[in-house]
Amino acid sequence: MKKVTLFTLIVLMLTSSVFAQTISGDPHDYLGRLNAITTAVPFLLIAPDSRGGAMGDVGAATSADVNSQSYNPAKYVFNDNTFGVSLSYSPWLHKLVSDINLAYLSTYWKMTDMDAIAFSLRYFSLGDVTFTDEQGHEMGTQNPNEFAIDFTYSRKLIDELSIAITPRFIYSNLTAGQFVGGVETKAGLAGAADISLFYEQPFKARNFEGQTLRAGLAITNMGNKMSYSSGTLRRDFLPTNLKIGLGYEMDFDGYNKLAITGEINKLLVPSKPVYATDSSGRIIYDEANNPVIAAGRNPDVSVPMGMIQSFYDAPGGFIEEMTEINFGIGLEYSYRDFFFVRTGYFNENKNKGNRKFLTMGVGFKYNILNIDVSYLFAFQQIHPLANTLRFTLSLDFASFNKDDIKNQGKLR
Repeated sequence: MKKVTLFTLIVLMLTSSVFAQTISGDPHDYLGRLNAITTAVPFLLIAPDSRGGAMGDVGAATSADVNSQSYNPAKYVFNDNTFGVSLSYSPWLHKLVSDINLAYLSTYWKMTDMDAIAFSLRYFSLGDVTFTDEQGHEMGTQNPNEFAIDFTYSRKLIDELSIAITPRFIYSNLTAGQFVGGVETKAGLAGAADISLFYEQPFKARNFEGQTLRAGLAITNMGNKMSYSSGTLRRDFLPTNLKIGLGYEMDFDGYNKLAITGEINKLLVPSKPVYATDSSGRIIYDEANNPVIAAGRNPDVSVPMGMIQSFYDAPGGFIEEMTEINFGIGLEYSYRDFFFVRTGYFNENKNKGNRKFLTMGVGFKYNILNIDVSYLFAFQQIHPLANTLRFTLSLDFASFNKDDIKNQGKLR
């Protein structure tokens, strides 16, 4: 059990720091400063399964599996099987507390060779929290939690290319209706959607049994801003994200395969500007009582405008925009599609969050049963999943027919 003040929790979730700077017309003056982008419900960006978690959190252009929903749902129509269900579990900050965790349930059904549907539930529990006021008086114990439910329809446009649309409902209850400054807080609600594309092209080549080229693109969590109060507290952007991936798989002899996948990610959310200050370090306001922006652009814009503006609004100009792009790379070796060894690396700029970690894991597949395990080593800072084993258990069926499913459980 943990004890935190409600004021601290609200500040962490609903506000972001303002870095005082003097007015300057040169964007290079703002480079090298911490300017991480903050959003509501960041749990939506966590890789929930152990396969992707073992490959540097990449998944936009890996081969299709049961958990494609969290990376690129357009992959589902490229599944070899017809029906699957998966359950993943990830402890969170397990060295500090024992009751924070992320659970993920995913299932899909490939209706035809051209169409597939999928469903997933992502649930993030913050454990039991004893809320206190600013004077330290207890205000009760609650279990803050967040979850997202989504549904996907995926369809092939041509034999090598597919598209998917994924509507999503998001619920975030962080304060359990407590009062802050006389204002009653509430659970945050939002609706969002993803759109994704996937390309897969197998081809023959000399000295190989076969090769496959894959590419994927997904724009995720496009939706309304979220607020935790009906009062005047600010509304935060969802973690709208652009991911682009490219993968290449080599089948050496029909038994041994090696796949390498690279991916870049960028939040399509406005960057925090730098506000002008006077000689005392206080922010300067204009005649309309709005803070004067010294560098960057006003982040209080609509969601569509925020997505567009995210490509050119960094206070440090183009150079800073480039630092907002994260990248990951993953490797997967498989033997007879039975035993899998995976590793990966993820990198984020030091001024945008500084997440840098190495991942690895193994997987086993026997008939319809798949078991995956992953482990994460953090390089630069304490990562909530550092030195943590994560598990995924999935069942993948070649047919949705009940008699065929029963036969699949037998030895082949």
